[in-house]
Amino acid sequence: MAKRQLMLWFAGLMLLASFGAQDLWAQYAKAPEAYSMTETNFMMGPGVASQIYRDGSKAVVDQNYGPREGSPKGYHTRTLYDLHTQQSYTWNVTDASVPCGAGTFSGDWGDPFASSAEMNAELAKQHPGEAGTETLNGIATKVLEAAIPDSKVKLWVEEKYGLVIKWEMTGKNGQTQTMLEVKQLSFAKPPASIFALPAACAQAAAAPRAPTEAERIAAETGGNAEDFANAIMPPPSRSSCTVLFRIVNAGTMQPVNSRLQIAVDTNVDVDHPASYSTGLGADGHATFSGGSLREVTGQLQDGVLRIENAPPQFDMEIHFAQGGDSSALIYRQCPGPQSALLFVVKNPGKLSDGGDWLWAKSGKFAATAVK
Repeated sequence: MAKRQLMLWFAGLMLLASFGAQDLWAQYAKAPEAYSMTETNFMMGPGVASQIYRDGSKAVVDQNYGPREGSPKGYHTRTLYDLHTQQSYTWNVTDASVPCGAGTFSGDWGDPFASSAEMNAELAKQHPGEAGTETLNGIATKVLEAAIPDSKVKLWVEEKYGLVIKWEMTGKNGQTQTMLEVKQLSFAKPPASIFALPAACAQAAAAPRAPTEAERIAAETGGNAEDFANAIMPPPSRSSCTVLFRIVNAGTMQPVNSRLQIAVDTNVDVDHPASYSTGLGADGHATFSGGSLREVTGQLQDGVLRIENAPPQFDMEIHFAQGGDSSALIYRQCPGPQSALLFVVKNPGKLSDGGDWLWAKSGKFAATAVK
């Protein structure tokens, strides 16, 4: 997983804990900026091997597994991340006919030290016990154990930087599963050849750069991207609040009020996600179904939907009469007792052109929420 998505699962479990615990990460040294490692991730079943390399502002994540059911040729891709320009390039190592994928990223690129910091911080909230020290795969570690709902967590943590070397989960049935294990670790500077792009990607790198997420949000809102937070990214905030939701046009940020319907499910079970659907009658009226969805279009007041005591996660379904449908699982963020949630759409007449679900953390849109 180039984005180390296993962290989202781990953090989801830990959100059940107290939010006031001490951060274990504070005791470790600053993460190195040159290293290479090999790790195996078992989150999705049979192990997926990853090689992760970093040298300053450049990082590479190489992922592969052999032939298996559903993937007779196996899988082997490599992604180069430029941490300065926030551009990424992904190519298929075994099949040169597959085009190079160029894109942008922000935040997490798969940094194992950053995700280890989060895991250590979340585990600290469980007041883990120390179970001694152990040299694992040639790496000196301390062993931490903690109980969480329905299972136990065991981590082997590298002693200088706090890198998680191994992560085990033991369920109620007593069965233990390894979720992640670092097999090799070196703090030597990786060879420059590791960060070389193949010809197809070199051509993509020469093409005009796509905007980063921060640049896109700034262009859409006409403001500072730091005033906003991506509403579809976990984790949710601890505290609840009243959500003031509105739909606005990208660029002008003017309200979009005409010919739309909204449904909300405030009883989302992230472990057992519901299947939502939107039916369309002959008159163009949409009917929402699935989970605990209920239409709330009639509750709009001057283009604003008020959601009292918003839960940690809630699903929103939007239907535009001419533009299509959009949906999102929203993770609550509460910078104040009332918080502004925006769906910024590029073209209300064609939702497939894209849009962003944003929390207004500060600035004029956040200020409007508290008036």
